[in-house]
Amino acid sequence: MASEAAANDKPQSHASGIRSGGVAQRYALALLELAKDKKTVDAVAADVENLATLARADGGLRPFINDPRLGAKAQQDGAFAVLDRAGIGGDVKKMVGVLIANRRLVELPGVLASFGALLAEQRGQQAAEVTTAHPLSATQRTQIVARLTEAGFSNVRLSETVDPSILGGLIVRIGSRLYDTSIKSRLQRLSYAMKGAA
Repeated sequence: MASEAAANDKPQSHASGIRSGGVAQRYALALLELAKDKKTVDAVAADVENLATLARADGGLRPFINDPRLGAKAQQDGAFAVLDRAGIGGDVKKMVGVLIANRRLVELPGVLASFGALLAEQRGQQAAEVTTAHPLSATQRTQIVARLTEAGFSNVRLSETVDPSILGGLIVRIGSRLYDTSIKSRLQRLSYAMKGAA
């Protein structure tokens, strides 16, 4: 079974700090297959989306997830308290437990993103990765989807990331296209232009 394959996964070292997409994708695929077997895809997708939203909005959750000093018991107590408070249970809660047991809680954001991408692919949606300096409002999400639809992309599903280092604007990746209107890249282009003129 796919969930057993993810449960038997052994931890790996990530010296670069960059998480491999393969591990996160395996856990996400196992969760999706389990949800399909139980015919609970919509409920699991709602829990995954709620957890992803919580992870983006709660400034203390990401440092908690990334803290290697915490033992499995402390991680489980903290993570389950957050999940219970948010009303997230069932298979998503069990998957978080498996990540903790395998010392892979740091992979949680990647698992959530991979689950969303896999689900969007199976539903015929186009996934757009949006990076902003601040969290998007509902109006901004609607406007981005409308603009992407005008540009010829249909049935768009947004995946959001907050990265304060871009200073402002946004970066959108959809398919093989990249739209970068961030202030950081504008300043870089201006810097390159000034160096070329000198």
